[in-house]
Amino acid sequence: MDTPRKIAVVTGGNRGIGFETCRQLAKKGMKVILAARDEAKGRAAAQRLRDEGLDVDSARLDVADDESVRQFADFVRKTYGRVDVLVNNAGIMVDAKDSSSEGAASVLKAKVDTIRRTMETNAYGALRVTHALQPLLPRDGARIINVSSGMGQLSDMNGGWPAYRMSKTALNALTRIFADELKDTRIRVNSICPGWVKTDMGGAGAPRTTEQAADTIVWLATERDVPTGGFFRDRKPIPW
Repeated sequence: MDTPRKIAVVTGGNRGIGFETCRQLAKKGMKVILAARDEAKGRAAAQRLRDEGLDVDSARLDVADDESVRQFADFVRKTYGRVDVLVNNAGIMVDAKDSSSEGAASVLKAKVDTIRRTMETNAYGALRVTHALQPLLPRDGARIINVSSGMGQLSDMNGGWPAYRMSKTALNALTRIFADELKDTRIRVNSICPGWVKTDMGGAGAPRTTEQAADTIVWLATERDVPTGGFFRDRKPIPW
């Protein structure tokens, strides 16, 4: 199997931070697998990057579905043989749909189903994908980057959006657990906070660009000497 380039997988790669991460990793010379729940949107996004001369393939992946994750991992194993960089970027923020009942503002009024659906994608999704792909991660230097949020910091639990906050706190816990269990390897596992970013989720009023958001992800994916088990924003550690 001819795999001269490093292989990167980016979940939720068809738009926003994920799309820009695919672009920047490909510009670093990696072969990027742009994973998206909507197969047609994933193909279109990958084609846009190929039109820029970048080496990007697309594949369908619903991180909230066990069978989809299994099929994706099987495809990656058979087609590429390994994964050097895994970016768990796929995420949802559906608290806003509870706004009429004030569920977006107060955990006391939050709907358990909203929390459950958010956890399935934002936390359990990253767990599923990492479980499925970890046999393909080289022990001598692979990277796992979990795209979290400052809204998941225990030091800043205010301001509503309880489902999203809980899911990102859980994702940060996964980062710490994976980092500890892999400490005897050279696999590095970290969380990043991209900040408030101008995306479909963040809205047009957000102050940060997707390029700024993707920078720390790419740094953790490509820098020779990076720590493990950390939480970063703008390449600097931040409190959990």
